[in-house]
Amino acid sequence: MRLAIIALATTAAAVSTLAMAAKDSPLGPPPPRGTGLPAGQCIRSHDIRNHTIADRETLLLSGRDKSTYRVTVKGSCLAGATSSDPIITRNPPGSSIICKPIDMDIGISKNDFESQCIVDSIVKLTPEQVAALPRKLRP
Repeated sequence: MRLAIIALATTAAAVSTLAMAAKDSPLGPPPPRGTGLPAGQCIRSHDIRNHTIADRETLLLSGRDKSTYRVTVKGSCLAGATSSDPIITRNPPGSSIICKPIDMDIGISKNDFESQCIVDSIVKLTPEQVAALPRKLRP
């Protein structure tokens, strides 16, 4: 009897974990690692106007021209962060243009502590993808 209860609890926990993983991002699966922006879609770091944290690995950025970018990070770096937490962006010395993941480092500042993230991919969302975002996720 005790073994059956333990097995039932383990199964319930596994189902709950799978359900949470499936609901992690309303944007669907992330782009392949290393995906960057094609020529003509790159963004200048000083043109970033706002951000929203979509899930523990996804940051949405809005640009000066009203474009929206999806930035994925490695290792659940955004877990515990909120959209009101300041983000810190860094570029390699001498460059302010972001085209590829290596062109950008992100940090989240929370309570005077910075959590640094490694950027995994950057893509520009289509107007249709932006329109499909829940209002609370629009940067």
